[in-house]
Amino acid sequence: MDFLTIIGLVVAFGGIFLGQLLEGGKLSSVLQLTAFIIVIGGTMGAVMVQYRLPVFVRSLKMVPWIILPPKTDPQPIIQELLEWSNAARKNGLLALEGLLESVTDPFMRKGLQMLVDGSEPAKIRATLEVDMDSRSEIERQAARVFESAGGYSPTIGILGAVLGLIHVMENLADPAKLGAGIATAFVATIYGVGSANLLFLPISNKLKGIVHQQNYLREMIIEGLVGIAEGENPKLIEGRLQSFYAE
Repeated sequence: MDFLTIIGLVVAFGGIFLGQLLEGGKLSSVLQLTAFIIVIGGTMGAVMVQYRLPVFVRSLKMVPWIILPPKTDPQPIIQELLEWSNAARKNGLLALEGLLESVTDPFMRKGLQMLVDGSEPAKIRATLEVDMDSRSEIERQAARVFESAGGYSPTIGILGAVLGLIHVMENLADPAKLGAGIATAFVATIYGVGSANLLFLPISNKLKGIVHQQNYLREMIIEGLVGIAEGENPKLIEGRLQSFYAE
């Protein structure tokens, strides 16, 4: 679990609400359902227009990554690749066939299957690089969904404020309602700017970082699989794989 994300959200929203209270304001004054519906609904609608359905759905599936990111620890993977290398040197590549069922990661299973099939190292590299690039491109597009949302939401917030001010202008005959009405109108602007800078843009950048980490990990996996296919010494393979994460 990525506790830093949780801490960051608590600090960000806590600081804003605490500042509101210290200034003598009320939390209820910034909690407006109408403004929330306008900003979030309008932003999501604009994003849906921009992206294809598979990309949008993928972005929603990636949201939990900000708190529960995919495992990117290279050491267990390096050890697994070294076990494959030792088994292949002792008993041949066909000895790896019995390991296929135990491999849960689709990318590694695909590479292991190519090893068992006796594919040439160059073909393994080319095939897995295409797979890696296609996966990462889809994930990068999904991460950009939230970047786009961060661009739309401030403008939608202004739109919500204008709509609120129109409602205020319709009640000019009742001065007692003007102050509260204007305050409510500008809550939409707060929601637009706040959601962009506290949620959408940070989520997008976090997901992009995770996608980059996964891509780098897949590059390491490709190097290990190619080294096994070429029959390299496991020690040499280990040294090359460890260099990916050398401090």
